[in-house]
Amino acid sequence: MSILCWNCRGLGNRQTVQELGDLIRAQDPSVMFLAETWLDEFRLISLRDSFRFGHHHGVSRSTRGGGLVLFWKKDLDLQVMSSSHNHIDALVNRGNENGWRFTGFYGAPETQLRWKSWDLLRDLNNRFSIPWLCGGDFNELLKTHEKLGGRLRPYGQMQKFREVLDECGLFDLGFEGNKFTWFKKFPDGGVVWERLDRAVSSVAWYDLFPASKVITLVCASSDHSPILILPEGITSKPQCPWRFEQMWLEEQGCHDSVKRAWKNISFEPPMPKVIQNVESCKAQLKVWSKKGFCNIANTLREKKKTLMEAEEVAVNGGSI
Repeated sequence: MSILCWNCRGLGNRQTVQELGDLIRAQDPSVMFLAETWLDEFRLISLRDSFRFGHHHGVSRSTRGGGLVLFWKKDLDLQVMSSSHNHIDALVNRGNENGWRFTGFYGAPETQLRWKSWDLLRDLNNRFSIPWLCGGDFNELLKTHEKLGGRLRPYGQMQKFREVLDECGLFDLGFEGNKFTWFKKFPDGGVVWERLDRAVSSVAWYDLFPASKVITLVCASSDHSPILILPEGITSKPQCPWRFEQMWLEEQGCHDSVKRAWKNISFEPPMPKVIQNVESCKAQLKVWSKKGFCNIANTLREKKKTLMEAEEVAVNGGSI
């Protein structure tokens, strides 16, 4: 099972719809929460059928912007309990022992209205007492390092976000991939990057899915990156941490893999380019190391054989 959350910045143009379709085919999410759809109910139904989801719950736009929708697969036991212009709240496997809750959240873009978003979270927290996952575009930061470029975020503004998460018993699930999920370009060439999209959960939800992860995906049609939430239980085989091996530097295949990875991905702003290229290097070296392990092992065996022969020559006084 997976959950895709994305502030798509409008589904009225062909490029965004095409990219969304590519994301669905690549990730096959069971649940998909979209913010700022800019669509009415009729168009949402058309997209639901086109993307082959069994059900949907939409919140139509109130003005030119806005609009939310939750799509989910036909065989998933999911019931929407409430919605507004800033959230869609649903129960999964309601009444069962393994039941839990997902809330697609869209924080107010206006700083002066952010307090309404935090009051909404508090209200949602008081409605149920089951394991809770909440994901989407919160439009706020938790820490100063979640922003690159531009003016520093006021401490008090971030503190209010941290406080409401503490009150609701929610904590950030972290991320894999690019830290920054939103960017803005300025006429003078400057760029601001922020981590506005995230997933948070209660301890009870994390106890159900302790191996879960959140992945930042790449897109071109929105200023927000999609995030993919993978709720996973305890894995039978723990994953070993990835490490770069010093001996790889002796192999030409290692150098070739790094060159390919650094060449393939290209973003205009420099910071995401570096981050994405490092991640690509890691992925390609993982593949190469598995394929090249036999070559490395053979090289080591040859070196060991040569040393043993040299030792034998020395012991026998210069002759074998």
